[in-house]
Amino acid sequence: MATVRNSPIRDWREGDMVQGFALLTRREQRQDRKGNTYLDLELRDASGVIGAKVWADSPALEVAFEASEFVAFEGAVQRYREQLQLVVRHCRRACEDDRRYGFDEALLVPTSKHDLDQLWERLQTTLDGHLQHPLLRRLAEETLETYGAELKEHPAAKTIHHAYRGGLLEHVVDMAELAVGVSECYPDLDRDLLLLGVLYHDLGKILELGAMPANDYTRLGRLVGHIVLGRDLLRARCAAIPDFPEALQLHLEHLVLSHQGQREWGSPVEPMTPEALALHFIDDLDSKLNQLRQAQELGVGFQYLRPLGRHVWLGEPKPPAEAANLDASGEETEEAVAEEPPTAAER
Repeated sequence: MATVRNSPIRDWREGDMVQGFALLTRREQRQDRKGNTYLDLELRDASGVIGAKVWADSPALEVAFEASEFVAFEGAVQRYREQLQLVVRHCRRACEDDRRYGFDEALLVPTSKHDLDQLWERLQTTLDGHLQHPLLRRLAEETLETYGAELKEHPAAKTIHHAYRGGLLEHVVDMAELAVGVSECYPDLDRDLLLLGVLYHDLGKILELGAMPANDYTRLGRLVGHIVLGRDLLRARCAAIPDFPEALQLHLEHLVLSHQGQREWGSPVEPMTPEALALHFIDDLDSKLNQLRQAQELGVGFQYLRPLGRHVWLGEPKPPAEAANLDASGEETEEAVAEEPPTAAER
C-alpha cells in the first residue's frame, strides 16, 4: 500500500499508511497486561487530533521526543473501539531540514476554523450594538484594549473544549451572540451585565494557560486558577474607572466566580442571580456543543465522551466510496509531493 504523505489528520482513513509532521500534545509511558512498555500519544495538526500508540516492537520507543514538540512520524491508521488511532512505527523530533519535506508549524498548530479577524469584528459588533450602560461600555472597550491580543490568540482550555489557537475568542463570540438571543427571550435579564459576564468569565485563562502550541498550565494557573485570576483582572479594570459603582462591580464579580455552576465543578460560589444562572447555562451549552463537534470530526457511531460522562451518537459511517480519495474518473489518487522525503527511520 502506498504511503500518504503530509495529509491532514481529518482526511485519514482506516487502513492508510501515513507519514508527515504533527504537534505531539501528549506522551505517556505505560505498560500493557504482559508488562511490556508502550507509549500513549496524542498527535494534532490544524485539522484535528488523533490518539496514537507506540508499541513495544516499534523502533520509535527508543527515540527521544517529548510532549509539546513537533515530530516527524510514520505509521498505520487503525480503528479501535469505533475510533481511529495511529500505530506509530517511526517518530522523532522535527528539525529545520524537514522544511524541504513539508514541515510547517502553521499547518500543525490547532486553530479555530473561523478567521480570527472576523471573529474579532463579530465581538466588537455585538458589544457595540448591544451595550447600553455607559460604564459597562467603557469597561468592555478598555478590556479589549488591554487584553485583546491575548484574548484573540489563546485557547479556551487545555483539552476539553475550544483547545486551539483562537479558541477563547471563538468561545466568547459564540456566547456573546447567544447571550443577546437569550436576553431577547427573557427581557428581565440585564443584557449588559450578561455580556460583561461573557467577556470576563474565562478571561483568566490568558494567565492560567500558555499560548499555543504549548497550551499547558502556567505555575500561576495551577496555584490560583482562571476563575480567581479572571476576578482579579475584572477588579483591576474596574479600579481604573473612577467611581465605578461598588454594587455593580460586586455583581460582575459574582458572574465570574459562579459561572461554572457548581462548587464541585470549581466555582467558589453557585449562581445566585438570573444573570449568573443564564451565564452558566450559556457557557455550558457552548462548551458541550464544541466537544461534540470536535468528536464528530474524528469519529462515527456511538462513542463514550469522557467529559460528558456518556455515550454520544456521532452519525453513520461514510460509505467506502465517500471515504476513499478519488479523482473525477473514480481512480484512487495519492497526495502530490514535490520531492519524496526519506522515511523517519532513514533521516
